[in-house]
Amino acid sequence: MTSPDAEMAAFGEAAPYLRKSEKERIEAQNKPFDAKSSVFVVHPKESFVKGTIQSRESGKVTVKTEAGETLTVKEDQIFSMNPPKYDKIEDMAMMTHLHEPAVLYNLKERYAAWMIYTYSGLFCVTVNPYKWLPVYNPEVVLAYRGKKRQEAPPHIFSISDNAYQFMLTDRENQSILITGESGAGKTVNTKRVIQYFATIAASGEKKKEDQPGKMQVS
Repeated sequence: MTSPDAEMAAFGEAAPYLRKSEKERIEAQNKPFDAKSSVFVVHPKESFVKGTIQSRESGKVTVKTEAGETLTVKEDQIFSMNPPKYDKIEDMAMMTHLHEPAVLYNLKERYAAWMIYTYSGLFCVTVNPYKWLPVYNPEVVLAYRGKKRQEAPPHIFSISDNAYQFMLTDRENQSILITGESGAGKTVNTKRVIQYFATIAASGEKKKEDQPGKMQVS
């Protein structure tokens, strides 16, 4: 059986920017975790922070944060934490506990590792890295070609290839909606969609010989 790291070899130098290593996955699975006491807690300055429940009394919960701070909050201001195996998860819809702090932390941790693409169900969330990353190299385009969504890491190329494959099999028009605030990376990702289509069209299936009197569209 091929190891996950070996499967990622096709992505070249982009691999560590697309999926965490097998070593990191194993370490996360073996990390101690108490599901009953591990929570996210509302913080007055940092939005949400990770912590451990110390006590519960009269609708109030006392939490000790990872930074050593003690906070006492209402029950509705704590949120169950997902087990470590879900850290940097590629599709947030697969989380056991899906809520605002879990989503924010997952995006933050993936971004810290320069994994800028993350799925959320049918959506692909992109966080602008404001720097060049090798995730658009030619070998990356080829690695996504013909792959089902679940067979490769989150990427705008995967969204593009899925639309392309559905167009071929269903013979129906496809739409890709790219939305976000100013500076989110809409223009760049639109260019990447065009790059993907142009590349696979150039390296695609054998083209039929031109027939006299008929226009060829590729």
